[in-house]
Amino acid sequence: MPDITLLAPVPIVHLEDGLAVCQTMGKVAFGSRAWEVFRQLDDLRGGEHVPVLLYASMTNTDGPAMVSWTASYIGHLESRNGAHPQGMKFRPPSTEANTTDNLGFWAVFWEVENLTRLPENEWIEISSIQGQSGNYFKRSFIPEGPLIVQRLPC
Repeated sequence: MPDITLLAPVPIVHLEDGLAVCQTMGKVAFGSRAWEVFRQLDDLRGGEHVPVLLYASMTNTDGPAMVSWTASYIGHLESRNGAHPQGMKFRPPSTEANTTDNLGFWAVFWEVENLTRLPENEWIEISSIQGQSGNYFKRSFIPEGPLIVQRLPC
């Protein structure tokens, strides 16, 4: 299993709606314009599933940035004119509220299974996570896009 993890911000509303999709369909797809990150991730993972640490963005919380959701990355798909190749089947319903979200905005859709909200006592401070270089993120760091990071020790 590769010693990498994906750290990604996803708006809380999409995580909450995505949970039902994941439970019903077995996976959920989130959009991204950072296609290079997902190509690199797929090269590094060698077909293995990779843990995902999710920062719930747009929550208006004080204090350090925390990972409050996890999932397992299973791969990514190129968008079709900015939309998921299978339409809304694997997308959180909340993405329909933004007219550009499924109409040409995204380069890729990254798919996860086992989307899980962590109990608050298990949240992970982002400053305890190491980037690919081995350096820890600063306490004030807030992820603005997906990043490949080192796997957390068990």
